[in-house]
Amino acid sequence: MELQRLRADHASALLAFELENREYFAGSIPDRGDEYFAGFDARHAALLAEQETGTIQFHLLVDDAGQVIGRMNLIDVADGAADLGYRIAEKAAGRGVATAAVKELLALAAAEYGLESLRAATTVTNLASQTVLTRCGFVPSGEVVLSGKPGITYTLRLRDSGGERG
Repeated sequence: MELQRLRADHASALLAFELENREYFAGSIPDRGDEYFAGFDARHAALLAEQETGTIQFHLLVDDAGQVIGRMNLIDVADGAADLGYRIAEKAAGRGVATAAVKELLALAAAEYGLESLRAATTVTNLASQTVLTRCGFVPSGEVVLSGKPGITYTLRLRDSGGERG
């Protein structure tokens, strides 16, 4: 598998990934809604434009056959910190793919984007995501409500201001 920064030519593969996994994702995170899919091309172009500002970094996890099996995003990038978001295809779930991809993104976040810390959140019922986050070094840091459901926030220190891993 390979982590790739989102590009214009990813559009059709990304749409296929989202459609194929829509029901699966809706079991643990809010559904994107029909409008997301109807306006996908415009949304994809807008995401690429936003990525160019540096405030968001989108990545796709692509398998050896070239299919998208995950999304890994750094959102609200500012002041050395960002929010981590990710989703993994149903067919790749439960095999350590998410943990490996998050670890790869953590290294990229520190080395390429100069980030010092990350935040993440998941619902209290999403045990798989909680496991991924703790395996990657995130620690629980509080409570949150996510789309009306109770959740947990997590934080991870990538490095201190001197460049050392935290």
